[in-house]
Amino acid sequence: MDREGIRMIEGIQIKPLKIFRDERGQTMHMMRCDDGVFSKFGEIYFSVVNAGIVKGWKKHLAMTQHFAVPRGNIKLVIYDDRSASPTKDQIQEIFVGEDNYQLITIPSQVWYAFRAENKQSAMVANCSDIPHDPKEIELCSLDDVRIPYTWR
Repeated sequence: MDREGIRMIEGIQIKPLKIFRDERGQTMHMMRCDDGVFSKFGEIYFSVVNAGIVKGWKKHLAMTQHFAVPRGNIKLVIYDDRSASPTKDQIQEIFVGEDNYQLITIPSQVWYAFRAENKQSAMVANCSDIPHDPKEIELCSLDDVRIPYTWR
């Protein structure tokens, strides 16, 4: 359970992040090698999603991802279809971005998709534990019946 009593999908971790602001601008922390969720470095990349657009559904078979959203805001939806998971068949929605700056750890083997909110584009920073490999990714359409979620 998280702080609000909402059941979190097994393996999802949420950590509030710090933003340091002054008259010159701001510094936004994301992750350090001594953070509890860090295991090893694979790659860092940035994904921009346009306002109102949904990216997903995607499932990594081996990769653990660590998301932060330094620009804009997203609705991140995660679906757990892992047969041995105590949270099998559960959906979790997380709102993250400039308005709620957090590090979201997404384990392998769970489906996720995200949409830019508030009529503006968003930038997702991803620090993964292995480099991108198209052979370890599974994709499906937003209306795939395997995932019981409707994007409105």
